[in-house]
Order: sequence, then C-alpha cells, then structure tokens
Amino acid sequence: GALFRENIKRLADTQLTFDLVVLPHQIPKAIALADLAPNVQFVLDHCGVPDIKGSSEHPWREHMTEIARRPNVVGKISGVVAYAEAGSWTVETLRSYVEHTIECFGWDRVVWGSDWPVCTLGGGLATWVAATHALLADASVDEREKLLSANAKRLWRL
Repeated sequence: GALFRENIKRLADTQLTFDLVVLPHQIPKAIALADLAPNVQFVLDHCGVPDIKGSSEHPWREHMTEIARRPNVVGKISGVVAYAEAGSWTVETLRSYVEHTIECFGWDRVVWGSDWPVCTLGGGLATWVAATHALLADASVDEREKLLSANAKRLWRL
C-alpha cells in the first residue's frame, strides 16, 4: 500500500537497487512503481517471467516494450530456464524471450544472472551458462561484455 510506495521512494539516491519479480500480467504494476519513483533504480528479473511453457508471448511482449521505456529500469537475463519445460527446453525455446528483452532494453541496460539455485529447475547452472553462451553466439565481444559484466559493474558500482 501507501507505506510500501513511500519506502520505495526512500531508495532514491541511495545507490541501492530494487528487484522486480513479477508475472507478465503484473508488469503494469511494476511500470507504475517505476514511474512513482523515477530516481530509484529497478532491475526487472527473469526477463519479466515470460510464460515459456505455455509459449505465450501476450501480454508479456507488449508489457516488456513498455517497461523498457523507463530509463530507471534495467532488464536481467536470468532464471528463464525455470519457466521452460524442464528436461525438454532448448536454446531455441528461450531465444525469442531473451532476444526481445535485449531488444527492448538495449545492450547498455541488460545484466545477466545465474539465479542459482532457481536455475536448477531447468537443468542446473552449467546448463544455463552454456545456453547463455549459445544465445550470445551472434553478439559482438562488446555486447557480450556489457551483458555479462560491464553493465553489472556500472549498475552495482563494483
């Protein structure tokens, strides 16, 4: 409620981030929160939790485009294997979701996360890392560096 929104606003100028873990139909609430606190840095986790098992890109696709318009939100490429069919997903199963996230936020506003132990739901950390490298096969060295380390260093002042 109101106390939560006021406390979120207190994060402004603290150099702390606030992670958003929301289902696709909840992304409009995350957008409202980002708009309420434009000086707070938000991280949208798990590519916005797309319904990969259901092969559903609506309303996720539209909502991702809209939330990415907020300069105070970055997208995290993380945990998506947990939303795919365990044991049967492939890199191609994940590709459109990861690529849309990167397309929406751009290479300067995405970070990568292992989401261990959540990634064990989709095959484990080594599997997720291998899938990430396969998904980034066509990315430039600069783009890979941004996603895998440079953006995180900047975002969290590492």
